[in-house]
Amino acid sequence: MKHNVILVVLDGLNYEVACHAMGHLQAYVGAGRAALYQLECELPALSRPLYECILTGVPPIDSGIVHNNVSRLSNQRSIYHYARDAGLKTAAAAYHWVSELYNRSPFVAARDRHTNDPTLPIQYGHFYWNDHYPDSHLFADAESLRLRHAPDFLLIHPMNIDDAGHKHGLDSSQYRNSARSADVTLADYLQSWLDAGYQVLVTADHGMNNDRSHNGLLAEERQVPLFVLGNAFSLNPDATPTQTELCGTVCELLGVPHDKPVCRELLK
Repeated sequence: MKHNVILVVLDGLNYEVACHAMGHLQAYVGAGRAALYQLECELPALSRPLYECILTGVPPIDSGIVHNNVSRLSNQRSIYHYARDAGLKTAAAAYHWVSELYNRSPFVAARDRHTNDPTLPIQYGHFYWNDHYPDSHLFADAESLRLRHAPDFLLIHPMNIDDAGHKHGLDSSQYRNSARSADVTLADYLQSWLDAGYQVLVTADHGMNNDRSHNGLLAEERQVPLFVLGNAFSLNPDATPTQTELCGTVCELLGVPHDKPVCRELLK
């Protein structure tokens, strides 16, 4: 069965902070309408390598996107490629590195910031390049894409949590409040997405440490949340999803052919 999917990647959100700071998402969990799982991100715990991992199911040492300065198109098959090739509509409101991985590299703002091209893997997009670009604006960008184009797959990727972590560290009010703010912004949209039939996954690429960075093996850098909401999910508390299974699991929800690993326990 085919479902439409929204994947939200809250950049830099540590699992423990997600547990205590995301009150709206946790209300769905408490009501038995969502489930929260803990994922361990792949290594290195860096953004561009893990965007590639989430969207292709391939760990960085195999994708070749091994640090943030590897600026080239992906040579892997992503959710975007599978969905487009199956005739579905794809969209993203995301950091410009996502455009560089799947559409065009290098990113040229005047050409690539607003994308409307059915031949590209990401057919409809709003891309930003300042880490302090407001999450509120980014979610509005995403909702504009959803309402205008009705994408089958939509990626939403805000950066303010990660930005606060790099400026203030994991154990700071600014970092925690940035997570709380993202949760409040999500609350403006989440139920309308579910009412429209979307299956929603909310996760993170990596966490954050008290050195105001991430790239190592500390639990706070590697442990990230995965919230799942929608009637296609089992909400099985014993499911053990991995970051490399997100791509295949989304493809299963979309009903498109793929060759990626899947966490079957997540799905009904």
